[in-house]
Amino acid sequence: MNTDLTEQTSYPRADVDPPSGSLFPHKHLLGTWALDPTAIKHLLDVADGYVEQNRQAIKTKRICAGLTQINLFFENSTRTLMSFEIAGKRLGLDTISMATGSSSIKKGETLLDTASTLNAMHPDVLIVRHGDSGAVKLLSEKMDCAVINAGDGRSEHPTQALLDALTIRRRKGSIHGQTIVISGDVTHSRVARSNIYLLNAMGARVRVVAPPTLLPKDIGHLGVEVFHDMKQGLEGADVVMMLRLQQERMQGAFLPSMREYFHFWGLTREKLQAADKDVLVMHPGPMNRGVEIASDVADDFDRSAIQEQVEMGVAVRMACIDVLTRNLREEAGS
Repeated sequence: MNTDLTEQTSYPRADVDPPSGSLFPHKHLLGTWALDPTAIKHLLDVADGYVEQNRQAIKTKRICAGLTQINLFFENSTRTLMSFEIAGKRLGLDTISMATGSSSIKKGETLLDTASTLNAMHPDVLIVRHGDSGAVKLLSEKMDCAVINAGDGRSEHPTQALLDALTIRRRKGSIHGQTIVISGDVTHSRVARSNIYLLNAMGARVRVVAPPTLLPKDIGHLGVEVFHDMKQGLEGADVVMMLRLQQERMQGAFLPSMREYFHFWGLTREKLQAADKDVLVMHPGPMNRGVEIASDVADDFDRSAIQEQVEMGVAVRMACIDVLTRNLREEAGS
């Protein structure tokens, strides 16, 4: 499958006949490219309510009791998998996580055979992470249930972009008009792609900062400003999102050394002085301290929203599951 960041997977903008007046006219959540500002705002508004619920002593709201959620992760994950598990359980779903390393998938079963098997079990929500771009879309075409993309290849990671947007909105009051810098390994980052689509849709001014080897060839077509110099790119920035160096996806020499990368493109207090005095620092995790970000910046309570991003992740994933299962619950209650 084509994994070039600039090769856009064609997700439909409305992949199910929506109920009249629906704010989220989609059966699946495959990427942010398919979402308009109304749909994005609706998910963020619902997620805002779950942030407050998750801070209460009693966190469970069993509005999805009786429904089944399967987490199918072909790639290792800690934050995303745990976040989806907690989200499903707090909504009352029967939540099952499949270990692909010991399943029939490992024995040679095709993705389509897996889809057929899972579909026969009648789940209501399928959460999928896969190493190939487009694999989650393929599964969604074979499943009767709602499918949520938890990251596919270098294509998209929509719930990460939504939780980033929620973090920005809660800390800055609005996304529109903010100057937001995405810096690091853009070429291999599905997080970068989903964020670029979403932030542009919501009216932010988006910049990317990286060495030429870590930018896709046609990055300019994605509606961003491109910088290779860190201090120039950070000039007046309201938000800085640092990206992890994904060495597991790199084939060939992308960088001379980690030390040199940190010297030129790692986020330090000195470089951050070029940004707005109230700049917000973000990172999707896991962090490589001393490679893409200095520890004193990552741990700066006043500027860093990295732990807040983790908290927002549970709320956003609850909102996505809630919104995508509302039709089912309404039908069951009628």
